[in-house]
Amino acid sequence: MGRRPSATMSPATMARIAMIAALYGAATLFCMLFMGGLAWGPVQLRLSEALCVLALFTPDAIPGLALGCAVANGANIVLGGTGTLGLLDVVFGSAATAVGAWVMWRWRSRPSLAVLGPVVANGLIVPAYLPLLLAGLGFYTVPFTSISLEGAWPAMYLFGLVCTSVGEAVVMYVLGLPLYRALERTPLPAMLAGGTDPRPMGGTR
Repeated sequence: MGRRPSATMSPATMARIAMIAALYGAATLFCMLFMGGLAWGPVQLRLSEALCVLALFTPDAIPGLALGCAVANGANIVLGGTGTLGLLDVVFGSAATAVGAWVMWRWRSRPSLAVLGPVVANGLIVPAYLPLLLAGLGFYTVPFTSISLEGAWPAMYLFGLVCTSVGEAVVMYVLGLPLYRALERTPLPAMLAGGTDPRPMGGTR
C-alpha cells in the first residue's frame, strides 16, 4: 500500500508562510505609517496589496498573506486608534485577503485574470464593515466632498465598493502584475514551489 500524505505541515512550508506573512505585514505597516488613511480609510490605495501576486507561485501564500494582513490590521488598532472596532478589519479584512489569494492560486495559469481575485474579494467584503469602522472614527462624508453618508449604509457600501475595487485594481494591475512578470524570471517561483514549476501544464503566462 502507498504512503498516505501527512497532514502535518512541513518546516519548509511553515517557513514559506512565515516569510510571506512577514513581508506582507511589514509592507502594509509601512503603507499605514506613511500613507495614513490611503492605506485603510474610505479611499484605499494599499500598495502592499501588490504582494498578493505571490499567490500565483505557491498556495502557501494564502495563509501567509492572510496572517500578514491580520498582524498589520491588528497593529493598526494602535496606530490608527480604531479601538475594538479595528477587530472587524482584523477578521474580515484578513478573510478578504485569503479569498482573493485563493482565487489567484486557482487561476494562476491566467495571471491577468487571476489578479481580479483580490479586487473582487476586497471590493465585496471590505465595504460591508468599513462604514461601521469609519463611523467610529468620525468619517461620515464622502472624501473630498461635503456629501453626508451618515446612517445611509447602502450608499456607504456602494461608495466603498467602487472606491475599494478601483484602488485595488490600480494596485494589482499597475504594480502587482508587473511585479509578477519580473519575479517569474527569477529563481523565486521554484523556491516558493519547493523546486517545481507552480504553473499547471499548458498554462499561459
